[in-house]
Parts: sequence; structure tokens; C-alpha cells
Amino acid sequence: MTPDKALALLATAAALTLTATTASTAAPAHTAACTGYVGLTFDDGPSGTTTGLLDALRRNGLRATMFNQGQNAAARPALVRAQVAAGMWVANHSYTHPHLTRLNQTQIDSEISRTQQAVTSAAGGTPTLFRPPYGETNATVKSVAARHGLTEIIWDVDSQDWNGASTDAIVRSVARLTNGQIILMHDWPPNTLAAIPRIAQTLTSRGLCPGTISPRTGRAVAPS
Repeated sequence: MTPDKALALLATAAALTLTATTASTAAPAHTAACTGYVGLTFDDGPSGTTTGLLDALRRNGLRATMFNQGQNAAARPALVRAQVAAGMWVANHSYTHPHLTRLNQTQIDSEISRTQQAVTSAAGGTPTLFRPPYGETNATVKSVAARHGLTEIIWDVDSQDWNGASTDAIVRSVARLTNGQIILMHDWPPNTLAAIPRIAQTLTSRGLCPGTISPRTGRAVAPS
């Protein structure tokens, strides 16, 4: 073998090694087998922080259900489309985020129906899941949601990110999730955005993967 050929082979081997290392570093967080699924949910979007949140979720191999306010979806339809393009599921979180249990049936219907229309018009699909603001519900809220083909979804774990929880506290909340459970987070807190890489690591270490929420059972299941 000539010296030139030997150098060429060495250069090729080095390039392959570098490529393999880079690919390993950039791999999504969830590459191992899943022993269970959990529902990551983010309320109140889309907003000025949605793009950063979607980027972080995508970089870390996470999918989530975005419970959007109808007024925000109507004002930012491109961000609803961005949520879908990033692999997220879009759901209904009322139009103006009121205390629904203080409203009459007609007002509740308006909150839910206008959000369905806003999300659908923004090409976010037709939501099948509904989360009442503050988790406040009653028989009237449930019946109106059901009339619109919506399954009411609350949560098993509250991250308390809306209440100023630290990044560490948010990650600890995720660590409490078990198979099928759902965690409440929000679109806008900076500590939530900062927690995303560690959320991915925490789930991977426990063999859990982000799943979709079944409209039939209200539990997190494997994405179809």
C-alpha cells in the first residue's frame, strides 16, 4: 500500500468515527424500549414562548398534548400548525380560561365550541380532549364537553410550574409519574422550558416514554 492510500484510509476511518459520535450525541432521548407511557401536557398556549418550547421538546425526543386556549389559537394559528408539525397533539382548554363552574350552560358551551372552531380553523385538527381551566368541573361542564365529543382530562401530578416551582421541583414531579399517568405543566414558565432536557433524561432512566392520551380511557398510552 502506498503512503497516499494509507493516509486516505486513515482519514476515512476518522471521518466515520466522528460521524458516529455526532449521531450518538444528537440521538433523541427516547431510544430504549418503553415499559410504560406517561402524558406530558402543557396548558395555556399558544404564546410567545411556544416556539422555544416546541424546539426543546423536539430536540429531546418528547411529544406532548397542548391544551390550547381558543383565544390564543385564534390569534396565533401558525403556532397551532407548528405544534402539529412538531408532533404534538392539540386539545381544548376553553376560549378565555374562565372559572367554568361559575358560568351557565350557554356560556360554557360558547367557551368550548369557540375553541373547537379556533383550533380546527388553524389546521390543528378537531380536538377530542378537553381540560377545564383550574381543573374545575361539574356535571354541567362534563355534559357540555361530552356533547362536543370531548373527553375531560385533569391530571395525576401537578408540577406547580404555574406557582413558581423551580426547575429541580418540576423534574422531581415528573419522576413521580407512573405508567398511564398525566402531568400538568404550562406553555409559558421559563423553569419548565429549562427542565425539558432533564425531563427527557428522567423518563428514559425509568423506562417511560411520552404517550398520547386516550379519549376512551383518559390515560396515557402508546402513540398510534
